[in-house]
Amino acid sequence: TAGASSKADSSTAVELMEDNPDGGCHIYRYGYYGAALSVVEGILEVNIIQMMSIQRTESQAENSLVDFVVTCQGSLPTDVCTIVSDPTCQVSKSMVCDPVIVTDECLLTIRRAFEEPGTYCINITLGDDASQALASALILVNGGEST
Repeated sequence: TAGASSKADSSTAVELMEDNPDGGCHIYRYGYYGAALSVVEGILEVNIIQMMSIQRTESQAENSLVDFVVTCQGSLPTDVCTIVSDPTCQVSKSMVCDPVIVTDECLLTIRRAFEEPGTYCINITLGDDASQALASALILVNGGEST
């Protein structure tokens, strides 16, 4: 079936449909079409700039707490996820995701607990509606200290 509009201007469109051997139908459209696009910057880069152990009393010593200070470039994140894995970064031990509110500068502190001393691979992902960015680090948690 073929049809054309009765107007003879530059916006004339022709639609052609033909049967296909596989039982389907292809539609070919010729003419001018418009669309609106929104280009978003997204989160371009994430950096872990500091890791600090939180000193706790002996009665609180069951978990070691570490603060990760993170910066980013590009748009501001709305959520942060931390994946703690074995030292090879292959076997995931835990994953925690939290919403974050970042104002005009992308600088945030993420506190995570480690149940026992050891070496861990840390993946910190910052995300928003349009993008995600990742930073990784290898950390040694030694009771009340981390490096």
